[in-house]
Amino acid sequence: MTTATTPFRQLDHFAVAEITRAAERILADCGTATTSPELLRRTAEMAAGLSEATRTYCRPVDTDDGLYVLRGLPVDEATIGATPVSWVTAGEAGAIWDLMLLLLASVMGHPTAWAGQQGGRFVHNIVPAPGREREQTGASSTVVLAPHTEDAFHPGRAHLLLLGCLRNHDRIATTAASIRRVRLADSDVETLSTSQVPILPDDAYTQARTFADDAPAVPALWRGRHGLTLRFDPAYTPLERASALYRAAYQRLSAELDRVTISVSLAPGEVLVIDNDLVVHGRVPFTPRYDGTDRWLKRASVRVPGRRTRPPAETDEHGYGQITVEARTV
Repeated sequence: MTTATTPFRQLDHFAVAEITRAAERILADCGTATTSPELLRRTAEMAAGLSEATRTYCRPVDTDDGLYVLRGLPVDEATIGATPVSWVTAGEAGAIWDLMLLLLASVMGHPTAWAGQQGGRFVHNIVPAPGREREQTGASSTVVLAPHTEDAFHPGRAHLLLLGCLRNHDRIATTAASIRRVRLADSDVETLSTSQVPILPDDAYTQARTFADDAPAVPALWRGRHGLTLRFDPAYTPLERASALYRAAYQRLSAELDRVTISVSLAPGEVLVIDNDLVVHGRVPFTPRYDGTDRWLKRASVRVPGRRTRPPAETDEHGYGQITVEARTV
């Protein structure tokens, strides 16, 4: 793991106040943080009305690091209450943060939800859940969450991922690595740019895992206009179906991603912004307490209009029957 520092953007007092006031106004106008067409319309209006200076702080990732930490948003630990035991019981806990993340997502592009995940919410609660400690999902805890691109199985996956921290007493680290920082032979890049194996839906998508149609083989790497991009989830990639040449190249890619991995221990009020076409992310293991003090993140997904960072063939994939919903279409 590299000792490189994480790029960050420090919000000034004006930007913090502007974002906070906008979120409070939406909550007052709509009376809830539960997303609806009216709330999403109001959020888009408020995001468009933010000052140019604030919007510049909140622009998408624009370096080969593929990520940055946005710092300075407020968290009142007494107000947000205890860390929920699971997303099912979270309700509107930390509601003001749902709206702040939606505002940030709306500045960067179009907030995106999954019809079949966390009740179709546009902002997810990421907390350790009893009985799911060893899964390869955000609800796990006691195992390493393997590096992956978010929702890699689906062509409608996010371009950008936002992870906002409400609580992290134990300084549990998110891990991240950019494909633009690895060193791979051209022959490995060419091999991994072929479509030999699928990426299967993860355990958070129960219905998708029983989808009857054939699983499409997809490339792990793609040479885009501005450099390499990747689609990567080894925990759900049946590599035994690939050629020996492909498996060896995949192992070298995994080793290189490990070599350039950085560790990001988010503090309350920080938002990690990840380019999902450049960066794999994961998490170190930890022991949950389930006493209301465990790590608590909020997650939002963003699609960027007009972005061309993926192979055109993705448009023909079935997505295992899973449906993405963009805020602009609600």
